Amino acid sequence: MIGAFVKSVEQLGDPRVRDPIMLSLALTVAIYLLLVAGLWFGLGAVDVVDPPWLDTVIDVAGGLAAFVVALVFFPAVVTAFVGLFLERVAEAVERRHYPKLPAAREVPIGESIAGALSFALVAVGLNVLALPLYIFLPAFNLAIYLLLNGYLLGREYHELVAARRLDRSRLTGERRQHRWRIMLAGVVVAGLMLVPVANLLAPVVATAFMVHIVQALRGDPGSA
Repeated sequence: MIGAFVKSVEQLGDPRVRDPIMLSLALTVAIYLLLVAGLWFGLGAVDVVDPPWLDTVIDVAGGLAAFVVALVFFPAVVTAFVGLFLERVAEAVERRHYPKLPAAREVPIGESIAGALSFALVAVGLNVLALPLYIFLPAFNLAIYLLLNGYLLGREYHELVAARRLDRSRLTGERRQHRWRIMLAGVVVAGLMLVPVANLLAPVVATAFMVHIVQALRGDPGSA
């Protein structure tokens, strides 16, 4: 798994990956700023008349909370949006490292959009339910975050990569058979999304990383 991650980072300089990187960077920054702004505005809308100083405290606390909460929802939202544009990354990784693979099937845009929306709804919903745990279990909130989002991101990125070569039933069977390794790969991605600056490249790195993981799971990197 370490080797797969290293190869994924090394390919960031590949010309075929640069366009998705720029798109990923732009969308990632825009999504995060929108999340922070929306949460800050929502929390700042709370007015307390008496005592007046409490309004200032709430505004400051709301601003800090906006950054933290936006970070919690960041993996779900950015993966849902940027995932629509990462087909080229997966293709570039396969061409460079697995040239014997036959051409992948073209995933219909409708299928991609439906998958992205489904993932976003489930991921945001589960993170909303987990918010009390993040707040009231400070000793365990990082572990809860990594496990929950590791499961979600592992499932989503596996589906993004595997759907290019497997039908729905085979894809589901592969995910069930290797659920723990896929989840561990997702935990790595979730951890990367917590690292400032590195999280801007996380969707691209995660896609390349999962291509290597999927080929390793199948035991024969030269075939689909």
